[in-house]
Amino acid sequence: MKNFIILFCFTFIITFNNSLNAQETAAVLDKQKEAYLERHPIYDYNKLQLSASDSIPDFELKRQKLKITGTIYQSDGITPAEGVILYIEQADEDGDFDLRKLNDKRYAHHRGWIKTNADGRYTFYTFVPGNDRRYNQLQQLFPAIKEPLKQSYNLESFLFDEDPLLTTLCRKKINKKGDPTRILKPIQKAGLLVVEKNIVLESITVVSK
Repeated sequence: MKNFIILFCFTFIITFNNSLNAQETAAVLDKQKEAYLERHPIYDYNKLQLSASDSIPDFELKRQKLKITGTIYQSDGITPAEGVILYIEQADEDGDFDLRKLNDKRYAHHRGWIKTNADGRYTFYTFVPGNDRRYNQLQQLFPAIKEPLKQSYNLESFLFDEDPLLTTLCRKKINKKGDPTRILKPIQKAGLLVVEKNIVLESITVVSK
């Protein structure tokens, strides 16, 4: 009888500990999934695939093909920034975001990543997004930056000089308070719209990431 009680207690302890471990593991997995779902899409990439050039999905099928290229500089505006990730996402030619889902996370289908080379250079092959006139939405590219050992942050959206919804008043506000170089002025070259857009990084605190 004594041996039976000892065996029962031993079995109960093991079962109880296994149950606690399972609950803790489930809680950790839930937190990891929540963090994955909430994190900025700039982190949703495979490091081994990043290079200084990328093509946005469907680039070859689009009518207004766009090559946006430039140099990313350190905050001094002079030193090329190597190893910086630049992410962009955008609407399609109708001004709608083609939203899809992967591992329960929604994302914009028309997006891409680059990682600058030693010269700080980058290139995206994409297309001019459309206007969503239902919401008076400008043609925009939405960029974000991730520097080594620093937190990611969003840049002001890139606009287009030929956008019919980019009014004189809007241009004046941008020139007064914002960065006028965010208004892109592509020119036609060999079947592509081409524009140079240089970026100067912000001065932010270094953190482990």
